[in-house]
Amino acid sequence: MGSYSASAQRLVDEMKAAALADPARGLAFQGAPGANSDLAAREYDAASLPMPCYSFEDAIEAVLGGSVERAIIPIENSLHGRVADIHFLLPESGLHIIGEHFLPIRYGLMSRDLGPVTRAMSHEQALGQCRKWLRANNISPVAHSDTAGAAAWVADSDEVGLAALAPPHAAGLYGLTLHGTGMEDADHNMTRFVVLAQKPLTQPPADVPLMTTFVFEVKNIPAALYKALGGFATNGVNMTKLESYQVGGSFAATKFYADIVGAPGDERIDRALEELDFQTKSLRLLGTYPQARLRP
Repeated sequence: MGSYSASAQRLVDEMKAAALADPARGLAFQGAPGANSDLAAREYDAASLPMPCYSFEDAIEAVLGGSVERAIIPIENSLHGRVADIHFLLPESGLHIIGEHFLPIRYGLMSRDLGPVTRAMSHEQALGQCRKWLRANNISPVAHSDTAGAAAWVADSDEVGLAALAPPHAAGLYGLTLHGTGMEDADHNMTRFVVLAQKPLTQPPADVPLMTTFVFEVKNIPAALYKALGGFATNGVNMTKLESYQVGGSFAATKFYADIVGAPGDERIDRALEELDFQTKSLRLLGTYPQARLRP
């Protein structure tokens, strides 16, 4: 388990105490207070008590162990694709997806005003999303495990020229000077989060569009994927996401992560999933939940 810098730890302790005292409202996230995941938690459920966790594994374990009822985890970014390792963690966790949230990603440059900024610290994805701006301003990137954690680190550092790239409101949390915002290279930068719980939604809302997420492993035979997915085409089911990933370091065992529009109980989807199950080595539904943004 990692550790936070002193400025972040004070806020972490306060937030954790509040969430642990009311597990039903607790919503675990990875990162330091003020991180994008913290923002996503508050936007997804304004009545929640976000609980910082140092790693994705810690956030998932908080739900598995019953410390809090839910966790919110980033799964993909519009610029950089899927979040590393999340496709392994979700199926292995045994948790269920009960919701999703989309968060526009914005960054601000903040420091203690110790001289002109020459180095900017942030999560490696944030640095990548601000790469052109950093290069144009002759600022060297410095990798950190978390965006808001970088802001806390800068607040506790006396290094001249060091700044953080973090969500703008993190400057106020850690007493830093916000030099500006909009450092991201694209204004359509968006991260999708999923909300996890021990139990699936037993009765997803009937009056809103739904998504269903699942993982499956194809048989090691010719045209296995083509056969597995044929049922979705013939039944008119919209598959909005399909990604492959390797299992156990073997290039022979390929699993796939998929999102479809709709839910079991719809005859078209039931037929498609039945055919998928027949054509694959394994199939596991990760959850059916309301769409946060409409898909066609």
